[in-house]
Amino acid sequence: MEKAEIKDTRKILEISNSMLNDSTFKNCMLERVSFTDVNMSGTKITDANLSDLEINNAQLGGAWIHDIGLPPAGHPFYKPGVVQRPLRFDDCYLGKSTITNCNLSGVAITDCNLKGMTINGILVEELLKVYNQKSGKQ
Repeated sequence: MEKAEIKDTRKILEISNSMLNDSTFKNCMLERVSFTDVNMSGTKITDANLSDLEINNAQLGGAWIHDIGLPPAGHPFYKPGVVQRPLRFDDCYLGKSTITNCNLSGVAITDCNLKGMTINGILVEELLKVYNQKSGKQ
């Protein structure tokens, strides 16, 4: 496989029917880049600004999303007082997924199948049942 190198340039690339396996992008501006009908399994994105990222009709089985949020104090891009804009999940299958050590303050879960969902080992269905009984919302 031929190896090409693009450095210190500004270009708009239109790439189709190509194999770019094992390619590396470092210190690049990739704003408004579009990927359609691609296999990106095994892709790793690190130290990236993905604000306004949209992932649609994607298979994310086995994905590991971690350390997401604004840069921490001490990071070169840290700005005190800045608040991250909220994330949005619509029509996602998250069955058997795990959410650990995450800040979920202010999160709203609406019209979702909660069967088998637990919070700290407690079934959410049971929590809601007890809450509804105590509030008279049978």
